[in-house]
Amino acid sequence: MNGIMLTLTGVCALIAVSVLMFILGYLVWNGGRYLTWTFLTHLPAPVGETGGGMANAIVGSGKLLLIAALTGVPVGFMGGVYLSEFGGKTFPFMVRYTADLLNGVPSIVMGIFAFTVVVLPMGHFSALAGGMALGAMLIPIVVRSTEEFLRAVPLTLREGALALGANKWKTVATVVIPAGFQGIATGILLSLARVAGETAPLLFTSFNNQYWSSGFNQPTASLPYMIYIYAISPYDDWHRQAWAAGFILLALVLAANIGARLILSRGIRVARG
Repeated sequence: MNGIMLTLTGVCALIAVSVLMFILGYLVWNGGRYLTWTFLTHLPAPVGETGGGMANAIVGSGKLLLIAALTGVPVGFMGGVYLSEFGGKTFPFMVRYTADLLNGVPSIVMGIFAFTVVVLPMGHFSALAGGMALGAMLIPIVVRSTEEFLRAVPLTLREGALALGANKWKTVATVVIPAGFQGIATGILLSLARVAGETAPLLFTSFNNQYWSSGFNQPTASLPYMIYIYAISPYDDWHRQAWAAGFILLALVLAANIGARLILSRGIRVARG
């Protein structure tokens, strides 16, 4: 029975890894070979013409993630600190339950919410609205990851700081948070990678822009939106560019995951040392 179950689980693991590698390899093959310098530095070509690039979408995605980080990370971080260090019983339970519930809400619902709260009062689409929609999706992820990593900090560090005369907030600010910083940074990077590929919220908020978007108060292009538009188009050249854009998005997500792993592994080595 042990041999049968070991073989069965090994086959299932092999199938799962094979499917994942096939998807990644297919994306790298179809996207990497169409990736050119022109694609990275030029604006999209007019409809029906070949060539062009997605430089505006690459910059637009960076702007959206910047706004998302500025709006969602501080709220999620402070919420996680409160739940880990200052919360009681009833209210923290409600916050955790709400964060878990929001984490499971479909992204298109978050887009409708941002459209109602931000876009309609402003009267137009904008990068600010798109970034705030992604920031709202960041909050529950950052809250839960921050809380878990701070709870993993040994209680003896808190007791030592309190025994030396530090009060509660100074203990948290100078001992607990620095001790869990690597884990918190890892959770933030993974949450940014999580929302980087979201398309549905951007349909209702930032929309699209075929040109450069100046500032944060205008509609802006983004890689997920451009992939969606180009993939359903009837033009073969747009299909190739959609694959190239997907490859860039995959590379960004992969870089964020590798960075998170490196930060976390460095924190583990420091803790063991």
